[in-house]
Amino acid sequence: MSRIWKQPVKIPAGVKIEIKAWNVKVSWTKWDLNQDFLSEYVSVKEEDWQIIISEASDDKKCSAFSWLTRSLIANMIEWVTKWFSKSLEIQWVWYRAAMKWKQLNLSLWFSHPVLLDIPEWLKVDLPQDKKNVIVVSWIDKQKVGQFAAEIREYKKPEPYKWKWIRYVWEYVTRKAWKSASASD
Repeated sequence: MSRIWKQPVKIPAGVKIEIKAWNVKVSWTKWDLNQDFLSEYVSVKEEDWQIIISEASDDKKCSAFSWLTRSLIANMIEWVTKWFSKSLEIQWVWYRAAMKWKQLNLSLWFSHPVLLDIPEWLKVDLPQDKKNVIVVSWIDKQKVGQFAAEIREYKKPEPYKWKWIRYVWEYVTRKAWKSASASD
């Protein structure tokens, strides 16, 4: 079994950590992230620019929550210092994306346009140099992935019709339609 959770999480210069009874707040310049943890299973403390996570007992739940808590805190420290982005590509001639106030307007050949409200903390771009590409970015990787997945949900990649919204890095194997069988 891995013992990575026993290793302390190093705090880079410029990152501030506030630990309360059941909450950890990670701040860097003007960005901050909060994460709650279960204090009955895990204890979190800061010593010498490191965060140390320890179990409350030898229970399996304590072990699982200590692993989870360490991973979440390490990810928050990484996330707060850099921006994450996901790029989505719209594939088909008649599909379009446009910005309308604080909404993303998707024309996907439904009977109505799809209007997605963009949260104020999230940044969504439609680069002019790349046609039909949507770039979602923010410091919280989880929220970026969630919003990108909500966009992708409207037209998932489908190998037969060749029209979809997909991640730029995603490869979709295109398949031919069923061909007519020869009859006597």
